[in-house]
Amino acid sequence: MPSSTCVRHQRLDLDGVDIFYREAGPPDAPVLLLPHGYPCSSYEFRNLMPLLADRWRLLAPDFPGCGYSATPYDFSYGFDGYAHFLARFTNQLGVEHFALYLHDFGSQIGLRLAISRPQRITALILQNGDIYEDQLGPKYAALKHFFAHPSDEARATLAEAVSLEGFRGEFLNDVEPPLAALIPPDLWQLHWSLTTPLRKRIALQVIAGLKDNLAWFPHYQAYLRQHQPPTLILWGPRDGYMPEGSARAYLRDLPGAELHLFDDGGHWLLETHLLEAAELIRDFLERTQGQAQPG
Repeated sequence: MPSSTCVRHQRLDLDGVDIFYREAGPPDAPVLLLPHGYPCSSYEFRNLMPLLADRWRLLAPDFPGCGYSATPYDFSYGFDGYAHFLARFTNQLGVEHFALYLHDFGSQIGLRLAISRPQRITALILQNGDIYEDQLGPKYAALKHFFAHPSDEARATLAEAVSLEGFRGEFLNDVEPPLAALIPPDLWQLHWSLTTPLRKRIALQVIAGLKDNLAWFPHYQAYLRQHQPPTLILWGPRDGYMPEGSARAYLRDLPGAELHLFDDGGHWLLETHLLEAAELIRDFLERTQGQAQPG
């Protein structure tokens, strides 16, 4: 029999949609839910999961239209649609309470889920996920231009980013060459190989939807202020979208959060600082998962 720390590659039918997900750990262990970011999938958690699976059940689904999940035409591709998907996904697996790993746009999707069902969230792990508009990094310039002038020309410029070279740039971001060498090209090659014309249109739709998502930032912040979930912040400040200020801003609403900056790290810490991050996550979960469920 394989060890429970091995990652299992699973599929389920969720309301008629074929969903792929990765799972590790004992079925009765406390759950860490791992929603992925862009332009990625559950693949981003492949190395973290076995490092924690001796004590926790880890669940990492591919969103519809991403990774190995199906791409239905009638799915609501956006932050609300993905948040509702996470709720249905956990319900179908019989998971009532869970800690949330929030990274990239998975942070905003996960926080929408938390706002709608705060009693289900036991803890948060925040890793390079932005919800403070005044701290957005310089790489947001093209998006801000699009938000201010949503012309066909500006939209075409955004569409150029949904490409193999665009994905490569997203994964390498602003890290120095020694760390860039630790980020495998499998990441952008895999996700580009799975990007069909329909998925490219969906990605552009989600990126354009970031404008409306800005209006949700105060709601995310209000949730944190009101509920004060136990929170660990892991951050790579060499991130053109989410620099150090994006991490420190969380302390405005979560003054008791634990903040760890990886000074040479960037957006994809699980590729470049895996063992250090896993050790901090383990320590955090051991101290928080036994606490009473938030109300």
